[in-house]
Amino acid sequence: MLLHREGYKIIFITMLILGIVNVLSYQFIGENWISKSILAISLVFFILIVQFFRNPLRNTVLNEKHIIAPADGKVVVIEEVEEPEYFKDKRKQVSIFMSPINVHVNRNPISGIVKYAKYHPGKYLVAWHPKSSTENERTTVVIGNGSVEVLFRQIAGALAKRIVYYVKEGDNVKQGGEMGFIKFGSRIDLYLPLDTEINVSLNQKTKGGETVIATLA
Repeated sequence: MLLHREGYKIIFITMLILGIVNVLSYQFIGENWISKSILAISLVFFILIVQFFRNPLRNTVLNEKHIIAPADGKVVVIEEVEEPEYFKDKRKQVSIFMSPINVHVNRNPISGIVKYAKYHPGKYLVAWHPKSSTENERTTVVIGNGSVEVLFRQIAGALAKRIVYYVKEGDNVKQGGEMGFIKFGSRIDLYLPLDTEINVSLNQKTKGGETVIATLA
């Protein structure tokens, strides 16, 4: 299993702390059901941390007409909304909620040039809260390919306290390529032209870099 570089430090610190806790429990409690329970709980917790930072290989079929899922998760919003930050007009919004058990690598939905990239500090409302897309910690990235611009927003959730993104304005990015990471539960919002055909439905599971979210007109 491949691990994401964002997890190296956390995994090491977790392993160190759990190791110390278990050594101390055997020294002061001895080998009994309590120390064995602590060991079992430690192992489960460590496995959960490791699986959160997994980084599976994905096969992205490049297609300039397709909007590819930027994240693993579940589609929780499909609606027409006003996008207030960059486009300042109506767009189709598709939102993907990532639970703590999902892969949290974020990927570029299309190939093109990064036209806009901005980080916003903010609150940590639950990711499905209606105001999370405008009040939570978040980043907004716009990619243009000459014929269309697609905006997507990384949004921190109640558990996520750190958003990481690797792109900057002017970068030439590839569809399905890694653009960032959000730690411990979060959400991605996509804003698409109104004439875009949506290929997913509410509550559908998505696979980052592979699921076709929409088809451009």
